Amino acid sequence: MPERPNLILITTDQQRADCLSLAGHPDLTTPNLDELAHGGAWFRQAYSPAPICSPARRSILTGRSPATDGCTDNSPVRIPKPEDTLPDLLRRAGYQTAEIGRSMHQYPGHARYGFEVREHSPFESHDSHAHWVIRQTSKTGEFSNWPHLLNHGMPLCGYGARPWPYDEAFHQTTWTVNKAIEFADRRDADVPFFAHIGFVAPHPPLVPPRHYYERYARRELRPPVIGDWALEPENGNLGAGLSSGFIPDNRLVRDSMAGYYGLINHVDDMLFNLLMRFRNNLPGPTYFLFCSDHGEMLGDHHMFRKCRPYQGSIHVPFILRGPDIPGGTVCDAPVTLEDILPTLCELAGVDVPDHVEGRSVLPLLRGGSADWRRCVHSEQPHTWAGVPGFHCLTDGKWKYIWFSDTGREQLFDLAADPRELHDLSRESAQRETLEKWRSRLIRHIADRGEGFVRDGELVAGRPHPGVVAHARAV
Repeated sequence: MPERPNLILITTDQQRADCLSLAGHPDLTTPNLDELAHGGAWFRQAYSPAPICSPARRSILTGRSPATDGCTDNSPVRIPKPEDTLPDLLRRAGYQTAEIGRSMHQYPGHARYGFEVREHSPFESHDSHAHWVIRQTSKTGEFSNWPHLLNHGMPLCGYGARPWPYDEAFHQTTWTVNKAIEFADRRDADVPFFAHIGFVAPHPPLVPPRHYYERYARRELRPPVIGDWALEPENGNLGAGLSSGFIPDNRLVRDSMAGYYGLINHVDDMLFNLLMRFRNNLPGPTYFLFCSDHGEMLGDHHMFRKCRPYQGSIHVPFILRGPDIPGGTVCDAPVTLEDILPTLCELAGVDVPDHVEGRSVLPLLRGGSADWRRCVHSEQPHTWAGVPGFHCLTDGKWKYIWFSDTGREQLFDLAADPRELHDLSRESAQRETLEKWRSRLIRHIADRGEGFVRDGELVAGRPHPGVVAHARAV
């Protein structure tokens, strides 16, 4: 039997796909992620099935869509068939499984879902609503005076930014890498392992170490893009806490960018030590898969945070590297977070359950793209701060958006307009294209119990709840 590989899944939280210097970002520096991609495969058209933490991470664990799993927002819902999650499938196949740093936002918080070793960041826990609870001291007991994460004054989900005010050794990114290296040193060397190494960054609060914050605060950063369709928010600044609205002060916008980019740059630098430790000191082949759960609008189109159908929110990085992955591969087929489970299972030689909806991306690297999916779906129910519910389809070249509350449509030619500056939905020359994509969405959601489709037509104004009671049986 061939030697089974080690599998390392590295995730960031809320990182845009364009936030890689590899992707041509004019301001951000990510040499280690760039090198990871240059030595493997970079999937340039990867999308989140739901641009909010819990359902996106559930799709990584289950290989199924958020609707199938019964939850499209951060509601406290258990995963159906937890024995078929990615870590449990690998654990039953003889892998040692570990979750280090940022969790997968499982509900309830104590649920292991197949992870044998759990080293969660002392900055996070889960209450009954599956939201973060910031603790005064470390859960591990290593630092009885671990700084309270909110003592720096930056809100947990806001856009404010400042340098991390404590010793860098206490920073969540540093802690995660150190714990991952500790796991490499003490793991069971007689069996292969699967490790999820999760970073809180660049999710707010935007508090990178001072060096990283100042690196970007000193620069003239590229400003957000504003599409000709974007409306000025009626309420302007919606507040520093849960705001997804526009920040009218350009200085604050630059500050938030500096904090956001600084967090990503810090992760990238810390990855050097982590990647070197895992590459050079492990027996047997090792595969790395890097991705994020969703993105961040970062001021684009007068929007901040996530939960939007636009590129900043749903387009995510996706890199795969391993001993037989051709270096320098660039793939433009549309992939989604649901594809991670079948991909890693194929690498491990583990059978994928029939109810998994994702597909292994490995055939794409062997020239098998002829029968690949035409597009991917993303959705968000009506949620906080007046963010409207939507369904979205994209193949990376075109994007169609339907807002479930009003029935408003948008159409973007991503190949010609990658930053979504021009909405083509009302242009007569694009009527046929619009109808084609609308028909695709109708077919995709026709069987949903919310009643989004009636007599072959989309129906606006139907309830679009976060908990999907009609989830298809698995």
